[in-house]
Amino acid sequence: MNEWAGKGIPFLFIIDFEQLKPLAFRLDEINPDRLLFDINGITNCRNSRRQLTPAKLVKYPEPYADYLLKFNKVKDEIANGNTFLLNLTCSTPVGLNSSLVEIFHMSSARYKIWLDNEFVCFSPESFVIINNGKISSFPMKGTIDADLPDAERVIMNDTKETAEHYTIVDLIRNDLSMVANRVRVERFRYFDTLETNEKRLLQVSSEVFGDLENGYQSSLGDIIFSLLPAGSVSGAPKRKTTEIIASAEGMPRGYYSGIAGVFDGRNLDSGVMIRFIEKRDDGYFYRSGGGITSFSDPQSEYNEMIDKIYVPVI
Repeated sequence: MNEWAGKGIPFLFIIDFEQLKPLAFRLDEINPDRLLFDINGITNCRNSRRQLTPAKLVKYPEPYADYLLKFNKVKDEIANGNTFLLNLTCSTPVGLNSSLVEIFHMSSARYKIWLDNEFVCFSPESFVIINNGKISSFPMKGTIDADLPDAERVIMNDTKETAEHYTIVDLIRNDLSMVANRVRVERFRYFDTLETNEKRLLQVSSEVFGDLENGYQSSLGDIIFSLLPAGSVSGAPKRKTTEIIASAEGMPRGYYSGIAGVFDGRNLDSGVMIRFIEKRDDGYFYRSGGGITSFSDPQSEYNEMIDKIYVPVI
């Protein structure tokens, strides 16, 4: 990444949550039969909005009692002071009426990746964007059914969601301060609306940005890896929290909640790989979850994990 960016060579990168099997491809060498991408309109797919039968998902979430065991383990770690925000995720079996590549084509999202029938991702969340020497991040924390009465006021006044959002914004400010100067919050707690195959969702985001040093391109890979894992899908403090995640979740995340992005020769755009379906030998699994704090209610968190199992429709 350092070498190609320093030479102005456009490339795509995909980095897993554990950072054990990162991938990088020059854009002019990607085989679309093995890998499709659409990163905010930079794409190797010319038929991504073709008409297909809408995707239907049948969810088979784990029993609430099983989720509660993991939740309580996280709450114990919070009570012991080992973490104060942790993103707890689950792997839910799903039935599909579409292939992963078909879901890539029919879904609408800022960041879409399909990798050789291994997984498809259709994420609304940016990781970092670099444009003309400025680096921006857009932490997304807080999701609610947009059709609930007074939904915006409800989520803005929710104590747990507010605490979680403040924590993530502060974490991202600290992360960007490792690689940039004059880090500041440009927008705080604004709304995005997502249309899904089931309902409309409101999601709450903020924008944090800073200034990179001249010549940053030659160390672009170092910059990206120093910011991993993404704070919004790990927690704080990062190192201890990721250890607790591995113990509580009981399985590696792999590419789920990693990042993917494109360097176009001058600027970079990347997203967090949430909203993610993977294919395994025993079927399809949708990965989803949410942030746990001392204010979290287990039933609400369990419901949010299930609500996030959807395909955003075109």
